[in-house]
Amino acid sequence: MSWFETKTMFNIFILLDFILLILTILDAAFWGYLAPAVIGIYVILIIVFLILIFRVILERSRISYSIEEFEKTLKGGLYHFKCPVCGGIFAIKKSKSNNKKEVKMTCPDCGAVGVIPANPTTIEDKIPEKKSVKANFKCIRCGERITVWAEGTDLYKNICVYTCPFCGVEKPLKKI
Repeated sequence: MSWFETKTMFNIFILLDFILLILTILDAAFWGYLAPAVIGIYVILIIVFLILIFRVILERSRISYSIEEFEKTLKGGLYHFKCPVCGGIFAIKKSKSNNKKEVKMTCPDCGAVGVIPANPTTIEDKIPEKKSVKANFKCIRCGERITVWAEGTDLYKNICVYTCPFCGVEKPLKKI
């Protein structure tokens, strides 16, 4: 935790503002010659305070963004499979955790239609370094999202997911 995320910085600013307020009251009541200096100090304190607030907001938004991205990867997971027809390796990311149904889809490498069972065996020893552009699909019935990547750089152009792994509807998922 960095120093600007703690309450210490705000306590210091409150203390400095309180001291400055007392000086302003004393100057107005008795002295009358500190006004330009007090106004300058107020301006400096306000600028520093705004900069620190801006940094805190930026840091929190960056942290929350990275946490959200991490949670997205945890919810569905990335699963790698090998096509029995062409031997191509492809990856699927599901968005919900309780995928109870099988997935009927075309191979992203060769276009052969196959079925991935509800509790599949995934491969992990031959995960490809390069992946193609992703293809996103969404179930119209339940909203389940699936992302598919192929090994290498090319993705089969007519790729289709025919069944939803969450609700089991046997209707092609919409490509988004």
